[in-house]
Amino acid sequence: MSKFSSGLRLTAAAGALILLASACSNANSNSDSVGSEGKPLAGAPPWCGTKKISLGLTDGFGGNSWRLVTTASAKAEAAKCPSVTSFSYADGQGNVQKAISDIQGMVAKGVNALVVFPDASSAVLPALRSAYKAGVVTVPYRVDPGGKAGTDYTEWIGADFANDGKNWANWIVKNLPNGGNVLFLSGPAGNSQGLTELKAMREVLDPTGKYKFIGQQPFEVTNWDPSLTQQVLSAAIAKYPKIDVVVSDFGPSLVGALPEFGKSGRSIPALVTSDGNVLSCFYQDNKAKNPDFKMFTVATGNDNARLAMQWAIAKATGGTAPQDTEFKAPPFEDSVTGQPHQVTCDRGLPGDVYLSAELPGPAQAALFKK
Repeated sequence: MSKFSSGLRLTAAAGALILLASACSNANSNSDSVGSEGKPLAGAPPWCGTKKISLGLTDGFGGNSWRLVTTASAKAEAAKCPSVTSFSYADGQGNVQKAISDIQGMVAKGVNALVVFPDASSAVLPALRSAYKAGVVTVPYRVDPGGKAGTDYTEWIGADFANDGKNWANWIVKNLPNGGNVLFLSGPAGNSQGLTELKAMREVLDPTGKYKFIGQQPFEVTNWDPSLTQQVLSAAIAKYPKIDVVVSDFGPSLVGALPEFGKSGRSIPALVTSDGNVLSCFYQDNKAKNPDFKMFTVATGNDNARLAMQWAIAKATGGTAPQDTEFKAPPFEDSVTGQPHQVTCDRGLPGDVYLSAELPGPAQAALFKK
């Protein structure tokens, strides 16, 4: 699942990542056995133990707004634990060999714990395994690298995409009770995220006999790219005179495409997706002239990195590991009920901001100015 490799903002990455990588400059050796002699640290979160550690974070690709926010979220979570005395970051820049070298470099540097966004999936598994065998607490997250926890790495912290699919489907049933045509847009062909979401949606929608999935099956392929999304949606609008709800697992990529409905003389239909400030502002600007335009979003998932950090730090410092090994993105906006939030547009912030993230919007905006 590498949808954010083609995100909305590719600029300003280098400066922000350098800042993150150099935030803590004191190196910590790996001479002690990881996790030994540690216990929960008084006054800190339960996942923060007393053993002092150095911590590394690597991205397969870090050069867009979503990754900048996610990386900053991870660093902010690590900062909650005083036992983390050094933080290092490396961006694979979309190059598989560099991503592998970055993992190897963190081990050579002597980090005690390593969190990895393994965009290249199984291609980096041997490097993860080597890090784990070298005694480094190794926690890949979000993208499944294959392998097995306890053999190839410490723990994999996934994202519960089935939970997203169920939340979307339940909203559809509640707000379009008479059924309708559902157009589902996801990323690259065959990506596991889209397939998992679709399976969960079908488990809710199919038994009713009221909803029909239209378009390319199992989903319209967009590569999570805004330009391709516009092409795909334009073609679907021309082909299908009736689209009752659009489902997308990366909402911000839709902003350039949704006006295609207006060009064909049709209202934008109901939309269930993930959040982004640019999308919320688009909704606010267009809801009045589009009577069918309702919107429901789940959190885009930047805070998946926080759960991975908690696990790595707990295992390395002697803290108490969280119970969850999957990040469940909570519902964020609902234009119908206003719960847990009404559609939220902050015009004082860039469109690239994700207001569902724990990291405050102004702090996110500051990353883009580096």
